[in-house]
Amino acid sequence: MNIPEGILVSKTHEWVLEDDNGSTIGLTPWALEQLGDVVFVELPEIGTTFSKGETFGTIESVKAASEMYMPVGGEIVEINESLINSPELLNEDAFSNWLIKVKADNFQEDSSELLEYNDYQDEVQ
Repeated sequence: MNIPEGILVSKTHEWVLEDDNGSTIGLTPWALEQLGDVVFVELPEIGTTFSKGETFGTIESVKAASEMYMPVGGEIVEINESLINSPELLNEDAFSNWLIKVKADNFQEDSSELLEYNDYQDEVQ
């Protein structure tokens, strides 16, 4: 698995990658492994605004259902439409199969509590 450079992770297992186009958000491989086979993903509507820590969607697997939380606050500018009909894509590659893209309100401040990916891996192992 190819881990993108500069990825940050929340304590609730959402990853975020900031670039010139905004913030891309997904779920970590560890979280997806704990869930098992994903069967349903509920994503927000484009244009909806969320604060850091707010629930933005739901993911269901054969084992459990779980809420997903915003690692940074902002406006939803894109959702990964392919996951609506094929949620199992998340189990194939957690980083290329992102969930949402956000125009972050204050990425620097919101990301201050996020972990670098290597530190996150140390915590979950």
